[in-house]
Amino acid sequence: MASFDLIVLGGGPAGYTGAIRAAQLGLNTAIIDKGDVLGGTCLNIGCIPSKALLLSSDHLHFARHKAARHGLIFENVSLDLTQMMKRKDSVVRQLTQGLEFLMKKNKITRLFGIGQVVAPGKVILTKKDGSQEELQGKHVVLATGSVPAELPNILIDRQSVVTSDEALSFAQVPSELVVVGAGAIGLELGSVWSRLGAKVTIIEFLPRIAAFFDPDVTQTLQKALEADGIKFLLETTVTSVALSNGKATVEGMNKAKEKLQLGADKVLIAVGRKPYLEGAVTKDLGLKLTDRGRVAVDERYRTNVPELYAIGDIIEGPMLAHKAEDEGVACIERMAGKAGHVNYDAIPNVIYTNPEVAGVGLTEDLARQKGIAVKIGKFPFVVNGRALANDQSQGFVKILADPRTDKLLGAQIIGFGASELLPEAVTVLEFGGSAEDVGKTVHAHPTMSEAVKEAALAVSNQAFSIPPVPQGPRPAAVAPER
Repeated sequence: MASFDLIVLGGGPAGYTGAIRAAQLGLNTAIIDKGDVLGGTCLNIGCIPSKALLLSSDHLHFARHKAARHGLIFENVSLDLTQMMKRKDSVVRQLTQGLEFLMKKNKITRLFGIGQVVAPGKVILTKKDGSQEELQGKHVVLATGSVPAELPNILIDRQSVVTSDEALSFAQVPSELVVVGAGAIGLELGSVWSRLGAKVTIIEFLPRIAAFFDPDVTQTLQKALEADGIKFLLETTVTSVALSNGKATVEGMNKAKEKLQLGADKVLIAVGRKPYLEGAVTKDLGLKLTDRGRVAVDERYRTNVPELYAIGDIIEGPMLAHKAEDEGVACIERMAGKAGHVNYDAIPNVIYTNPEVAGVGLTEDLARQKGIAVKIGKFPFVVNGRALANDQSQGFVKILADPRTDKLLGAQIIGFGASELLPEAVTVLEFGGSAEDVGKTVHAHPTMSEAVKEAALAVSNQAFSIPPVPQGPRPAAVAPER
């Protein structure tokens, strides 16, 4: 029976990051994953392939619709979808191969198959050929990730009605694509196939898209995506999807109780993700779950089962790869007696459409709900020199600060490269800095990051490139402004 200091179940961002940190700290570590390569959903059928397709489809959209403004004339621009998919797959392959190399470099034992915790510190590995091996681990970490959520009234056949897994690899561009769900996955993949020529309709149960951002941000995003040809049906419930001769008929009902019917070649169900724990722990161990079906853990990521830990998508918090990675590091460091740390108030959230949307910390909506007073500074990219030169002037930066102390409370950015601009705010938030700290820091000119500086200055009505406006605290539970 093989014995280890640590056995990690799951090779996604939480699992492989935790395994590497454990090896760095001198722990004899094994990692179990059923895939041929590590990386989990994120690297193989999620974050990375979707970003590759987003870039490729944006290039096509530029060539067809924007290049002429730059004096670039492309005639008879066509799409080679096979080549686009090959490039996407090569990006994924390079990264996953890199992970396998990191396992060898860090002397981590790579095990192929499915692991099941059958007793504290005891794991049964079921290999691909059906044979089993018993493993012993001083500590065991569950990092089994998540899978696409489904709707109870809709059968996903993975041909006409698909999840994000299949929508990353369509063999041809669908003529009509219906997306159910206007969160990050639905908006990103809807954008990809819209740019590639599909007629895309996105159906959302809530009154606005990307509802975890503020309304001024989501309204700007919706207008931009509508200008690119995407149609939105908000406050609409999908009641059924019928299949016939390879076509789908989507039926639903809107807020006014009006029925709708849409035909589509493909229907993408993008209503979020759910924890994946199937068979990871035997039932007789009594693993405790939260009311939301996540694994319950304490501040050290320990479950109620001795020496069994859990991290990533299977525990509470946003299902984000970077959150999972930091939990992987923090869990192992605390296990080793070090001060592992994750600041859950400073986890960035991004939608990689064009324009991108990125946010961290408190939103104006949430502040209002909690009765927290905030001061807000906003700065539009339309008056930012680099944004205009880049032909990327959509959107704005929004900074939230405490009206009494000026402490930075949150930031939201909608615009080109928002995901790359946000870390400045994340860093200041992490260290408890102020809006003034951002506003008084020298930013290179011309850069789009100057919009972040100006938005921070606008909190105190000191922005240079926009006229000053009256700005006071915005308390939450007050009557609307007249």
